[in-house]
Amino acid sequence: MKGIAFISRRDFLRICTVLSATIGLPYTMVSKVEASVKAERKPTVIWLHFMECTGCSETLLRASHPPLGRFLLEIVDLAYHETLMAGAGHQAEEALKAAIQKNKGEYILIVEGAVSTKDGGIYCQIGGKPALKILEEVSPGAKLVIAYGTCATFGGIQAATPNPTGAVGISEIIGTSKLINISGCPPNPYNLLATVAYILTFNRVPELDELRRPVFAYGRKIHDHCERRPHFDEGRFVESFGDEGHKRGYCLYKVGCKGPVTYANCMTLKFCDIGAWPIGSGHPCLGCTEPNFWDRMTPFYKHLPDIKIPAGKGIIANAETIGKAALVGTGVAIATHAGAGLIKRWLKGDKKVSLEGEATEKKEG
Repeated sequence: MKGIAFISRRDFLRICTVLSATIGLPYTMVSKVEASVKAERKPTVIWLHFMECTGCSETLLRASHPPLGRFLLEIVDLAYHETLMAGAGHQAEEALKAAIQKNKGEYILIVEGAVSTKDGGIYCQIGGKPALKILEEVSPGAKLVIAYGTCATFGGIQAATPNPTGAVGISEIIGTSKLINISGCPPNPYNLLATVAYILTFNRVPELDELRRPVFAYGRKIHDHCERRPHFDEGRFVESFGDEGHKRGYCLYKVGCKGPVTYANCMTLKFCDIGAWPIGSGHPCLGCTEPNFWDRMTPFYKHLPDIKIPAGKGIIANAETIGKAALVGTGVAIATHAGAGLIKRWLKGDKKVSLEGEATEKKEG
């Protein structure tokens, strides 16, 4: 493809290996993934932008080793993407029409951003046409629809109270029969690429959770594999940003971390191929992969708020139970889980330990 830098064989195998690992496939499957993404017939992708900040695309393009934006263009035929395509105005709209007609029933539609529904959707228009109308026209011909990013999956900040534009995730418009949600603000780009690689390799969608998210990426809580989990278990918490606990890498639960009720693989996959992620940088998880997190997870820097979710929606029952337990307060919630470590230390008799995780030397006599 003209204008796209060549990817070496070594880099290509490396990315296939990473994609296989992300999906949860053994190393022996790397060759099969490689063969699928090298197929001569590449799937056509139409990428629509609605109410969003383009951060999801930016994250994809700025990934490295090798640049994933280039890799994406190597394994699919990206027919339409308003931010990346050279065409503009009528030329761009004609490219969209041609891609739909030529690949009807076969193309993959990726949507980035929420959709305005109030007043006929006039608060988000492209080429003089409401995003709502565009989605209704383009989605029927798609073989598969991927909502990429929390704005597209659940409405994002646009749908936060009071939601003046009537913003919603795309499932509210097109249903879920052929939908895959890849949530996050932004999502890790490997989750998108791994999903596409899985579809190309096995000719079917990966296992999805009740929110239509790939289980390989959203099957475990942030809390399960967090690098600060041992501090949680032992009752060592950051009390305020910049304190000694913060400097020592203690658990961020008390300053608002929503890791115990947030499903994502940030802690194992991390971002930009350099091991970066919010908690690793000293910032609590905000729960950005979960529905309506702008309303449900606020205040962001306080203990878990009262998260009330109807049965069968939102955070699954196990996580909801943990979240509700956390609401009881540090006296019970932390004592139940993190306090177990404190009790063990107290029973040793060599230190006097407080529930807050602070230890002072036992006084003589």
